Amino acid sequence: MALPSPLSFGLSAGLFALQFVAAFFALRAIRSARTPQGAVGWAFFLMVFPLLGVPAFLVFGDFRYHGMVRARRSSQMTIHASSRGLDDRSMPAPAEEADPMRKGFEALAGRSAVGQNAAALLTDRAAFEAVFTAIANARRYILIETYILRNDRLGRALQERLIKKAREGVRVEILYDPFGSYSLDRAYVRRLREAGVAITDFHSRHGWRLFAPMRLNFRDHRKITVIDGETAFTGGFNFGDEYLGRNPALGAWRDTMVRLEGPVVAQMQSHFVDDWHWATGESLDLYWRPRAAPGGVSALVLASGPADARETGSLYFLHALTSARKRLWISTPYFTPDSGLMNALCLAAARGVDVRVIIPAKRDHWLSWLAAFAFLDEMRGSGVRFYRYAPGFIHQKVLLIDDAVASIGSHNLDSRSCRLNFEASALIFDSGFAQAVAAMLETDIAASSIHDRPLSDESAALRIGAPIARLFSPIL
Repeated sequence: MALPSPLSFGLSAGLFALQFVAAFFALRAIRSARTPQGAVGWAFFLMVFPLLGVPAFLVFGDFRYHGMVRARRSSQMTIHASSRGLDDRSMPAPAEEADPMRKGFEALAGRSAVGQNAAALLTDRAAFEAVFTAIANARRYILIETYILRNDRLGRALQERLIKKAREGVRVEILYDPFGSYSLDRAYVRRLREAGVAITDFHSRHGWRLFAPMRLNFRDHRKITVIDGETAFTGGFNFGDEYLGRNPALGAWRDTMVRLEGPVVAQMQSHFVDDWHWATGESLDLYWRPRAAPGGVSALVLASGPADARETGSLYFLHALTSARKRLWISTPYFTPDSGLMNALCLAAARGVDVRVIIPAKRDHWLSWLAAFAFLDEMRGSGVRFYRYAPGFIHQKVLLIDDAVASIGSHNLDSRSCRLNFEASALIFDSGFAQAVAAMLETDIAASSIHDRPLSDESAALRIGAPIARLFSPIL
């Protein structure tokens, strides 16, 4: 009987090892998956296609990564213990029409809404003009946290302004996500550092993670700018030319930001401090008593991330859906909700709530865009109205609840945003601000076409591709 050759023995041993690893991962998926469908899907994929399944699970499976969660929570405890300053009770928000709804959001945020704030709605180019003006007027420090930072015309315009302020003696700290800013070159970063700007990526302190799936799954998707502890900005904008409509394939860029002044700025700043400590291990000495805006609005910053004890991002949308009594209008660039959020959307419409969702007609991420067709088809006839924005690419992340609450920030209506990314949004509890948001969304809806076309009437590529793309929805 001939002995097996070393090559065939090696192949057999390798295949056995691969199948063993696949079985181990399948067991792990069964124990940790959020849903039975997810557990079955991973187990089937791993056992039938181990050559594809094992690397896929290494990147996208077991998304909570317990070591990262423990490290993140430890970082938050450290920075909170050393914080000099944030007392949410010093300026409590007065009771209003939206008070019961507000209490739910406060429970999710883990803090109270605060009153006496100024909130200004900013759209498109006006948002960058406002941010650049605030940077020019900075006296003490500038904090910027962004998902995308590019070395293009807009990125260099930001760079020049920050270098100028650093040379004037203003402290500048920049935090960017290494995945979103994958194309950022070293020369851009080096020039900022040579001018005295402190700039780092979100995972810079965790070197062993740099080659790991953390870069894919634990993305810092927050958009935060804080000036002197007095003014803050958040919304959908990043720093790249496409956000000024300079990408011909996407056309005019439609986005929204909110400028905040008052006690809520300290809340926004506290999330930057958390993330800066995670990235660098440093505790920042900042100003924590922003001036109040008498007679202003009540506001709350709600942040979420994969280290949360609960799925705060999903609960943010669920609370909005279950609290709405008259209307819930949502603008989101990506629509790949899980079954719970889909059912909540349908139930809200069944209760008589005016549920509208504005999504792009154009695509920047084709897999997410393709998967949305499958979700839209399943929700046909539910009473939820979907609008496709046509003039360009709509990227804003906006919620409008009844006539009293509006939210602007970085949360998308997709599984990645709800569970895997670090996100932050500002909730404004004020009927006047809500009316301004309603008018803005009405303009967007007027520029959109309602989507009610069944998937069966679409092209063969869409009919086949949408259900396949939907399989990837948990990580889109």
